[in-house]
Amino acid sequence: MAGKTLFDKIWDAHVVSEIKGGPSVLYIDKHLIHEVTSPQAFAGLDKRGISVFRPQNTVATPDHNVPTLNQHLPIKDELSRFQVNKLTENCEKHGVTLYGLNHPYQGIVHVIGPQLGLTQPGMTMVCGDSHTSTHGAFGSVAFGIGTSEVEMVLATQCILQPKPKRMRITVDGDLKGGVTAKDVVLYIISKVTASGGTGYFIEFAGSAIRSLSMEGRMTVCNMSIEMGARGGLIAPDETTFDYIQGREFAPQGEAFEKAVAKWKQLYSDEDAAFDRELTFDAADIEPMITYGTNPGMGTKVKGSIPTLEDIPASAQPSFEKSLKYMGFAPGDALVGKQVDYVFVGSCTNGRIEDLREVAQFVKGKKKADNITAWIVPGSKQVEQQAYEEGIVEILEEAGFKLRQPGCSACLAMNDDKIPAGKYAVSTSNRNFEGRQGPGARTLLASPLTAAAVAVAGKIVDPREL
Repeated sequence: MAGKTLFDKIWDAHVVSEIKGGPSVLYIDKHLIHEVTSPQAFAGLDKRGISVFRPQNTVATPDHNVPTLNQHLPIKDELSRFQVNKLTENCEKHGVTLYGLNHPYQGIVHVIGPQLGLTQPGMTMVCGDSHTSTHGAFGSVAFGIGTSEVEMVLATQCILQPKPKRMRITVDGDLKGGVTAKDVVLYIISKVTASGGTGYFIEFAGSAIRSLSMEGRMTVCNMSIEMGARGGLIAPDETTFDYIQGREFAPQGEAFEKAVAKWKQLYSDEDAAFDRELTFDAADIEPMITYGTNPGMGTKVKGSIPTLEDIPASAQPSFEKSLKYMGFAPGDALVGKQVDYVFVGSCTNGRIEDLREVAQFVKGKKKADNITAWIVPGSKQVEQQAYEEGIVEILEEAGFKLRQPGCSACLAMNDDKIPAGKYAVSTSNRNFEGRQGPGARTLLASPLTAAAVAVAGKIVDPREL
């Protein structure tokens, strides 16, 4: 019998039934919900007079549309206030666990899941949010779903889902100094394009991936979706088990040992067949930055924007449109270009490790006067750690101010919007037109590069400061 991929092992173990030539009915272990994509789903349940099937398998937190200042006060924005109140009301009515604003466990849904030990290897996990793929870093099959599917999972704890194809991306070798997980994933997307993973679930493998911390692995899986993939995952190992051990909702004592024994079976068999295999050399990766309006338009910070001749004829019109929006020209070098905003945060890079990296870099330095910097922790726990570890003190001495947890300037759904025409170096995951505010121009980079830009006031290679 041929070997199985890690993805197949988890998927097959969760299939309740299959529709011949159609989708599978897949059982979902953990359902995460937030204030933006759940109100309509709950309204659908109410309309049909049914309740949440397994409320103990669902966890809720407000994150997308919450303010990141004065969270102790009533929310000023009407839509935001309505959504947050509705989430509270729905969770109370259906017995769903909610970590509301100011709760010590509140935060971005994909930051709190791993932090609380809710995310575990071998699980199926969904959320009405595309970056649910983040949880795949633990060796779980995690993917985003639409609002009607949120309702389906609330009602049945199952989902109808076609089985994606399997891709493996291997990155071998040692990463250079100053190269982070964010650079690794931006590099991969620049090579495979923003649609190169369409129809696939991607397993990331190789020595360079193994060398990453759990937080780094989460960043890589988070952005698998930016290649068009259904999700990404990494086989669990000692790094994974060490991270989970002792967390609030992780198995404890003997139950943890038993769980680890089971989790150790979660890997792709040596003779497992993938539909597509790609391999990259870690030595080729340098600090990266995007220059266009999709995450595949990336280059080395010290590199330059491609010329028209470098772009296939069919892609030239969209390439030119993108550069026009960004105010760049083909062949431009990026180093030295002035920037207005720096945003460190989001489910991609709002974890404690990211804030530590920024603090370490800016210690003893000062933020440039032309930069407005928003440093936003991904959760209340990250915020608390930042205070306890003296990170906040270092940031404040360098001229930065820590905001309160939320998705913030990642998606312009809240008050944190980049003004039209302004340039923002952002540690988030998307640089689409208007993503961070109408007319905002976004350049995606790592927290380390963002910190360097905040100090220099312009685009720089962090290794040169």
